[in-house]
Amino acid sequence: MNRIVKVAVLVAACAAVTACSTARRIWPFGGGDAGPAAVASQGERISILALDNTLTPAEGLAGTDFFIPEPQAVASWPLPGGNADQTMEHVAAAANFTIAWRHSVGQGSGRKSVVTAPPVAMDGRIYTMDSRARVVASDASNGGEVWVADLSDKKGKDKEAFGGGLAVADGKIIVTSGFRFVAALDAATGRVLWRVKTESPIHAAPSVAGNRAFAVDVDNEIIAFNLDNGEQVWSYQAIQEPARILRASSPAIEGDAVIAPFSSGELVAMRASNGNPLWNEVLSRTTRTSALSEIRDIPGRPAIYQGSVYAASHSGVFAAMDLRTGARRWELPVSSINTPWPAGDAVFLVSQDGQAMAVNKETGQIYWIKDLNKGRTYQEGGVLGLYDHTARPIWTGPILASNRLIIVNDRGIALALNPKTGEDLATLNIGAAAYVQPIAYGDALYFVNDKAELIAIR
Repeated sequence: MNRIVKVAVLVAACAAVTACSTARRIWPFGGGDAGPAAVASQGERISILALDNTLTPAEGLAGTDFFIPEPQAVASWPLPGGNADQTMEHVAAAANFTIAWRHSVGQGSGRKSVVTAPPVAMDGRIYTMDSRARVVASDASNGGEVWVADLSDKKGKDKEAFGGGLAVADGKIIVTSGFRFVAALDAATGRVLWRVKTESPIHAAPSVAGNRAFAVDVDNEIIAFNLDNGEQVWSYQAIQEPARILRASSPAIEGDAVIAPFSSGELVAMRASNGNPLWNEVLSRTTRTSALSEIRDIPGRPAIYQGSVYAASHSGVFAAMDLRTGARRWELPVSSINTPWPAGDAVFLVSQDGQAMAVNKETGQIYWIKDLNKGRTYQEGGVLGLYDHTARPIWTGPILASNRLIIVNDRGIALALNPKTGEDLATLNIGAAAYVQPIAYGDALYFVNDKAELIAIR
């Protein structure tokens, strides 16, 4: 907890310097409104990120059509990003964009615990983990509880830990946790098959390829685990950087290449077989207008698509890199805590200051860009209720589903955009803040909100 407290103090200090209202979710001890809020003085509130990063559609691309593939049904979603590449292109799900059902799957976010794990799906079940390492298997058709496995520590120094995630492989649920362990559960029954301690907490979900699970801990070490018994196969230590965003990223995998993101801003490609590094890129850009740019974390998952790796950092670099060599093909000055979504000719991304955009995947030129916060700001009480300030929503996503670009926010809203133009198509009230990207399975989208409710949208 000492490490977390130090990070919280650093981020709170940065928030005070920059008056960035979105820092409230970075605070590690609660939900969207639990942490310290920024304070705005009287007068017009101007985005410090916008001062440094002015983006506009390319003249030759603005208003032009571009290719996206037809939506495809999803038969399984075993990893945080759907598959090992972390790219699912265009899924056929949530055509009616209405809530089918919702069920509680455990304890929501609070001052000392946070919901961070994306759901995964396989064989008619949705698997979730709450803020306290309680894993639940739910029936995908109606949300009914199939089994529960409580993996939290009841005593010791990690009894107030949080974070982690899930993956499905070979009939097992692979669990990583801030309680300093990796475990495998029987997917049919929830029975613990093995459980091994780790030196550091793991706030990120694992990725799986072959007979190995790969996870990044809070000390920026990626570890490969044997799926049969949890034994460590190899590890790779990146530059340690304690200042991080309260979102945790999973590696992307293609063939024998594992692409791992770290809070130092490093994006490292290594061999899945032995951990030997192949290339290393740093997505870091310090600005004079934002102290928060010193936090170099890559909180969103990297995405591998058609020979390129797409990734974005909090410090203001959104880039496409050659999968084989790491050479940059293009980059944009965009700060983001989300995962890029490549599909067809475009890569979609939501920036830290609420700009949704469609970018040409080959050139980095912008098709369209939309301010999601226009008309969607909120007045909140400031520190100790002494001041009021204007808060902008924090957006998570996107996912491309049934010809809609779906994005959720910390105000309990799911927004559907036209992927070709960015035009608003529909909004849906989901009842609570959402910081975890939705997944697709069958004909529905599923996500877990900050109250630890599993919600199905059909």
